[in-house]
Amino acid sequence: MATLKEYRDIRIEKLNKLKELGVNPYPAQSHRTHLNNEITENFSELEGKEVVVAGRVFSIRSHNVLCFIDLKDASGKIQLYLKQDNFQKQDYKNGELKFEDINLLDTGDFIEGYGKVTKTKTGQISVEVEKLRILTKSLRPLPDSHTGFKDKESRLRKRYIDTNINEDVYQRFVRRAKFWEAHREFFKEKGFLEMNIPVLENTPGGADANPFVTHMDALDQDFYLRISQELYLKRLIGGGYEKVYEIGPRFRNEGLSDEHLPEHIAMEFYWAYANHEQGMKFVIDLFRYVADKVYGTQQFKIRGFDVDLSKEWEIVDYSDLIKKTYNIDVFNTNLEEITKALKDNNAELPKKLTVERGIDHLWKEARKKIAGPMMIVNEPKMLSPLAKENPENPKLTLRFHPIIAGSELGNGFSELNDPIDQFERFKEQQGKRDEGDAEAQFMDVDFVEMLEYGMPPTCGYGHSERVFWFLEDVTAREGVPFTQLRHEVDEINKEIYGL
Repeated sequence: MATLKEYRDIRIEKLNKLKELGVNPYPAQSHRTHLNNEITENFSELEGKEVVVAGRVFSIRSHNVLCFIDLKDASGKIQLYLKQDNFQKQDYKNGELKFEDINLLDTGDFIEGYGKVTKTKTGQISVEVEKLRILTKSLRPLPDSHTGFKDKESRLRKRYIDTNINEDVYQRFVRRAKFWEAHREFFKEKGFLEMNIPVLENTPGGADANPFVTHMDALDQDFYLRISQELYLKRLIGGGYEKVYEIGPRFRNEGLSDEHLPEHIAMEFYWAYANHEQGMKFVIDLFRYVADKVYGTQQFKIRGFDVDLSKEWEIVDYSDLIKKTYNIDVFNTNLEEITKALKDNNAELPKKLTVERGIDHLWKEARKKIAGPMMIVNEPKMLSPLAKENPENPKLTLRFHPIIAGSELGNGFSELNDPIDQFERFKEQQGKRDEGDAEAQFMDVDFVEMLEYGMPPTCGYGHSERVFWFLEDVTAREGVPFTQLRHEVDEINKEIYGL
């Protein structure tokens, strides 16, 4: 069996032969008139009419004076039917091949076929080609479409092969695009504005996370890649806008897992004059809308759980759940009790263990058994430095999380808009940072100043594409087209390129 380098060398020989004939193997333009599925779906209207189709060659079957080519574009496959007698006036300068030049084509090449829509004797809808142009000569063979592209490491590193070979992966990322498109449609219907805000920040905030650091030469100053969209969107609420959101990347310099990536796409919205209860109803409607638009259903099998988004969502108190699960009163506990509970339940121990971090990790362990859909409410104030406190119990906050299939898939608040209270909470967080807690929040004086000018009562909420990963029931890395991997150059490429 030939090596990849040997296959590549053979294809380069064919490339050179095309050039010798005067054919440009990489022209700038195609003259396609129809997508492949337009022909198969509208055959009765197009039969006998001339069309131009284009796409990637997936198979070539030659039979003396006949040749059949399976051509794939983004809409699907169609068969090209080539008869030697039809190839009479080919123009190499226009990239057109003669019938005897078909052997210069390979699977993976991009071509364009001009001819009439027909059916073969076997009833296969086809284009009977009179002119065939090469659009791109492929120098490397795609893996066999029947055996697929199975090695996980290779699939993640070369996703452009994965999406060509594995239709289910290709369609997953079509749905990913529709997932965010459905969000935008929902927000537009509700009167929200999509606002672009900075990715580089002087002061990162809005979440407990370790940020990436970069340097801006023009200002000779370090900046942080944002960990959240929160504080700039709330500045817009303070600036007079009432319904705003953004969908875009955020960055958290933390570990990789089946549910987390350091870089991912996230959405946050902020709604002036609304509270967390209105926000919860809004988010439930959003989940249902997106599910219907993308999947046409609200019933899902996720992580072994049966999840029905259409049913009434249960609302559960955070402290009550911790008490019921661990017999711990979150307002009357200590580090020793927390540590014992974590160890007894084989839960992760944070690097910098505090009572607050420990309670958060106990909660993460408890939620693993919850199918949902559920909203968890009344998170303690000590765990929520940006949430407004509950007027009926100042130890609690007006905060909510959607819980689905054992995981927390979002984060919502009645936002804190008291500047003095906010300053004190930032001050407490900054103190924890100074003591070595890399995930504690920074002091953001500019944000506090904005609050001093005044921000109306506001509901805020955000979730990431982790929601999509869960609806798809795939891991984080399988849920994005391109994921972060340690950079490497394989031995074949070192040989080919002389590296």
